[in-house]
Amino acid sequence: MTRRDVDFMRLALDEAGKGQGRTSPNPCVGALVVRDGIVVGRGYHHRAGGPHAEVNAIADAGGSAAGATLYVTLEPCNHFGRTPPCTRAILDAGIARVVVGMADPNPRVEGGGSAYLRSCGLEVETGVLEEECRKINLPFHKHVTTGLPWVVMKAGMSLDGKISYLPGRGGRITGEQSRLCTHRLRNTLDAVCIGVGTALIDDPSLTTRLPEEEAQRDPLRIVIDTHLRLQPEARMVSQHSSAPTWVFCGPDAPGAAEERLARAGAAVHRLPLDNDGRIDLHRMLVHLGQAGITSILVEGGAAVHGSFLRARLVDEVYLFIAPFFIGGQGTSLVEGFTLPGRDDRELLRHIQTRRLNDDILIHGYCRPL
Repeated sequence: MTRRDVDFMRLALDEAGKGQGRTSPNPCVGALVVRDGIVVGRGYHHRAGGPHAEVNAIADAGGSAAGATLYVTLEPCNHFGRTPPCTRAILDAGIARVVVGMADPNPRVEGGGSAYLRSCGLEVETGVLEEECRKINLPFHKHVTTGLPWVVMKAGMSLDGKISYLPGRGGRITGEQSRLCTHRLRNTLDAVCIGVGTALIDDPSLTTRLPEEEAQRDPLRIVIDTHLRLQPEARMVSQHSSAPTWVFCGPDAPGAAEERLARAGAAVHRLPLDNDGRIDLHRMLVHLGQAGITSILVEGGAAVHGSFLRARLVDEVYLFIAPFFIGGQGTSLVEGFTLPGRDDRELLRHIQTRRLNDDILIHGYCRPL
């Protein structure tokens, strides 16, 4: 591995980022074709079922691909899926060397592409910027190995951990830069989830709203509503959006309420309850994973945050902290979540902090990467 390999892999990661939120259940992958130190082809995976990054980069390079080096953030596939194997396209193009960011985490195919290319006489370098390449595909990695989506918990709160000024009352706490960051998260994740309490109080749209120059799309909207209290007139049900709204309810929720929501365009999914009489969140994640959802942004409120934390289902956390206190009358970040003892703490790892005008963002992961 050379310094040049690292630099070109960073460019391939930039290509991969263009597909974030658009490729599920496939990974986001970027590729470059480099000849004599010059990039002659670029490509990324646009959507599931479409050509893979390697194929797009080779097509962009044309005849210049012969004898060149291919940089790709994820190991090329060596099996037939919805598209032919990328290893065949690499061999047909006359690529001489392949530099891979990370191995394919799919246990059925891991290492197969690299081994096959080596057996065909190509020079193959692996593990270049492996950590960065893994981070950009954490949802894919979890989904392909467990069947479950990657869970991101997000909240905006005051210095004393309050997410509302008064119980049952809405109102923004954090500033505009935090709002933009939240919408960029929605833009790169498959689904956004809230509880019915938040839906009734705030009547949010749960769409993605970014500056016009930024490409954007709406995530799947999910409401956890045990007894189907959501109304068909709710904005997230009645608005025009390219993404659907799914409502998860308990087995005994009223049939008439389900019919009203279905007529309005929402999809209602019945799930068993856990021992506390709440929607079984693990079963909900299994259901979403089977539908090809690889990532979900949990935006609250307090009861939903508490339920996900209590079940230890959170993988990643974004906390936006505004520089003021609300006091005891406000609603706390989590509800119904207690720890038996100090040793049971859920510690964040790989923590990063960032200023967003007056707000502070704390970002971290709930388990080793």
